[in-house]
Amino acid sequence: MQCPYCNQGDSRVVDTRATGDGIRRRRECLACHKRFTTYEQISEALLIVKRDGRREPFDRFKLLQGIRIACAKRPIATADIERVVSQIEEHLFGLGKAEVRSEAIGQMILEKLKDLDPLAYIRYAIVYMEMEDVAALQKELDRLMAERK
Repeated sequence: MQCPYCNQGDSRVVDTRATGDGIRRRRECLACHKRFTTYEQISEALLIVKRDGRREPFDRFKLLQGIRIACAKRPIATADIERVVSQIEEHLFGLGKAEVRSEAIGQMILEKLKDLDPLAYIRYAIVYMEMEDVAALQKELDRLMAERK
């Protein structure tokens, strides 16, 4: 690891800690003896196949934002939203596939939101299922109410 202060290539690891999404290492340069921190993350290439056939790299932030929008102004803890995103992300990478269809991700989100908050589920479903009229919304509400009984 190259020192950011003197550009020397030799350093030693002083401390290593696991973080939520990788490893944090505290290092000391063997030449100038200054310390610096590096972060290591596992980088797995996962492509999302959109409805129109386009492919995009998986973006955790985009997934998180979509769920946050559906949960806006609801009594849902940020930790619960983060947990849902982490569960979906772990499941996707656990599949071991290079590509995943966006519809599959949408279904996973709907299942998680159904358990977390029914109103957030409906908000997400309106956009995801492209509901264009009140009748489609009513049909989904009726289905949801029947499942809850």
